Order: sequence, then C-alpha cells, then structure tokens
Amino acid sequence: MSNTAAHQHTGHHSFADPAPGPGIDRDAVAALADETLDWRFKAVPADAWGRTVRDWLATGPTLDSLGTPLLTLDAAALDHNLRTMAAWCREADVLLAPHGKTTMAPALWQAQLAAGAHAITLANLPQLRVARAFGVQRLLLANTLLDPAGLAWLAAELDRHPDFAFTSWVDSADSVHQMDAALRAAGAKRPVEVLVELGGPGGRTGARGIPAALDVAAAVDAAPTLRLAGVGGYEGALAHDASDRALATVRDYLRDLAELHRRLAPDYLTPTPVVTAGGSAYFDAVAEELTPLAEEFPGTKVVVRAGAYLAHDDGFYRGISPLARTTGATPLRSAMHGWARVVSHPEPQLALLDAGKRDLPFDEGLPEPQLVRGTGELTGAEVTALNDQHTFLRGAGENAPIGAVVRLGLSHPCTAFDKWNLIPVVDRADAQHPRVVDLVRTYF
Repeated sequence: MSNTAAHQHTGHHSFADPAPGPGIDRDAVAALADETLDWRFKAVPADAWGRTVRDWLATGPTLDSLGTPLLTLDAAALDHNLRTMAAWCREADVLLAPHGKTTMAPALWQAQLAAGAHAITLANLPQLRVARAFGVQRLLLANTLLDPAGLAWLAAELDRHPDFAFTSWVDSADSVHQMDAALRAAGAKRPVEVLVELGGPGGRTGARGIPAALDVAAAVDAAPTLRLAGVGGYEGALAHDASDRALATVRDYLRDLAELHRRLAPDYLTPTPVVTAGGSAYFDAVAEELTPLAEEFPGTKVVVRAGAYLAHDDGFYRGISPLARTTGATPLRSAMHGWARVVSHPEPQLALLDAGKRDLPFDEGLPEPQLVRGTGELTGAEVTALNDQHTFLRGAGENAPIGAVVRLGLSHPCTAFDKWNLIPVVDRADAQHPRVVDLVRTYF
C-alpha cells in the first residue's frame, strides 16, 4: 500500500487521541433537568405534570408515589458498576468505549465518560445525531455508514468541529467505494477514519477471513476521503454462552483479529491505531488476546465496547459476564428492575400483572419475580409468558393478591431502556421505601 499525501491531515483529533475536557456538553446534559413533565412520560404520575424534572425531584418523591407498570434504575448499583468496570479497564490496560445504544441516555453517557471511558460507541446514524446534539466528542460507529445524506452530515460535522473524533467500520471494497463517492460528492475536506471489520463464519457483518480483510484495507488506502485507523469486530456474534466451545470460538476469532492488525501495522497512517472488540460477554478474552499487540506495535490502542455492564441484569449477563464467571473478580450488580401490579387472579396459582412486552425486555429470558413490595421476598413463583400488556405469574398464590406490586428482575438491558423515554432512578431498590433521586431521559 502507499502512503499517499491525500490521506495526510493535521490539526484534527484522531479517535485514539486523548481528548481535553469532559468529552460531552455538560450544559446540554444539565439542561435536561429543565424539561417539563407531562403525559408523554409514562413513568411519572399525573401530579408531576407541569413541573420541571428539577422541581419535581425537589418534592422528594418515593417509589410509592409512582404508578405501574414501571422500570427503575438503582443509583447505588449504577455507581458500583461504573467504578467496577473503570477499575477493571485500568488494570487490564484497555480503553473503554461503552456501547451507547444500550441506554441512549446522554446523562448516563456523561457518567461513563466521567468515570474514565474513552469514547461512546453507537450503531447507526440516528444515534450519532443524538450524540452530536449533546456534544459527544469521540464516537465509534460499530457499523458501516453508507447513506449519502448521512455521510454528508458526518463530513460537515467533522469539517466544522476539529475536536470531533470519529471512526467507523468497513467490511468490503464496495462499501469503501460508496463511502468515498458520497464523501467526494459532499465536498468532504477531512478524511473519515475507518476500521477494517473482520467477521467470522455464520457471524454478522465483517470481511470473511484475513485475505478478504486485506482487500478492504487496500481499497481504503486508495480512497482519498478515508483513512485506515485500525481493525475491529464483534466476537459476540459468534458465541452466546460461556461454554468451553464458545470461549474457544471467541479466542480463535480474536487471534485472527490480532493477526490482521499485524499484517496491516506497516500501513496505518496514524501513530495510535485501534484494535477494538468486546461486547459485555467476553471482554476478558479480548484483553488477554489483544493487549500484547501494544508491546509488538507501540501506540496500538485496544478498545473494548461493553455497554450492558452499566445496568447489568438479573438474567443473560448475570450468567455470562466475565466479572461473574471469573474467580476473585468483583461482580456487577443489576441496576434495573421492573415493577408491576397484580390486576387479575383468575386461577388460584395464576396472577396477571399490568406490565408486558411494551414495558419489559423478554428476548433474552423472561422477567423473574423477586419480591412483593411491602411484604417481602417472593419464592416459588415464576413468569411463564408476556403478552403486550400483561405478565403471567404462576405459583405465587396468596402471596401476590390483587393490588400487590411485584418487583421483577430483568434480562438484557439493550431491550429495556428503549421502552421508556424517562426512567426514574431510586436510591436503592432494596430499601423499604426507595426515594426517587433522578430521572434519566432516553432518545430512541
């Protein structure tokens, strides 16, 4: 490959560069407290309507004042998870670019950045626009952006804001050619940093095999509007549990990704090339397999993209998180809970609750009943199905009479936050009368 002058640029921040300041517009995030509450937000009671978020919180609301169905976040657990993951990343010597699609909550992104996150990862163009509206300074798009109008918007953002650092994935020469054409048509002045995405058999996107990935890199080198900045991919598309076979598949993939980086290292036009992998299930393997690259090729930055760690869960991630299955590790805590009221008891061992698929996640496991508010732990019961607006609770009997409010443990935060545009944060979900200490605004 050739180091063409067309690829060189100075005076702009690269994705891997350290950024001055908080990495997000704190004033824009703070202004969310001035939003007026009304019927748009199903989590807040009608007596909050007409007040701003700040004014309503000043009244000292408690969980008892909120209706059902409801999703809440636990402030103590959020803080624990922030500190735990930040400490793990420091010890593992990796950068963290948490996947912001999990929450789409600028206030939580700000907390992650303040705790030491390097950047925010996102998945599509609308999410990028939300992030830029809140001044997020460093963004990783774990996807390929081909929409010409979107590329024109991106080019304008990069050209207007020298401190905005961005990188995205490409996995084919066709993608490279289309991006280059769209950026040329938009009159882009600043090259867009891209990472060659390596996939795997039966996986999601990504070039299938190192030879195909090298062809993609060659196409990037020939495109004056693009700049090769590293390699990346998603091992979570190749495995779905922590069995020996799954972990071996993940490590084989990561070793291929490392080899791709070795093959491309002489051709990078940045002193800080990026190697990125790691969702919330296998970030330990990512660190073990990829961090040695920084010794082989000084300047290499290994970036993990775990996003579910902040809320964690009482289901899928509780079982597969490296911090749950590694001896001696500090485990994460579930920071999200559902709350639903018994509205029908048509059979002795069947209760129907007023939350359903429109309110709670269900794609990676059904909710688990944990306690009845004001009564105590609920044992021997299970959720067997969810309809759009109802939960089927079996085995609770007289412990869940009509009118009782049940706390539910949830699985998979990535499909929980999107059902709520405003989420109450309580001080501690285990308290007898949890206090509402914040409201988190989401933008899906």
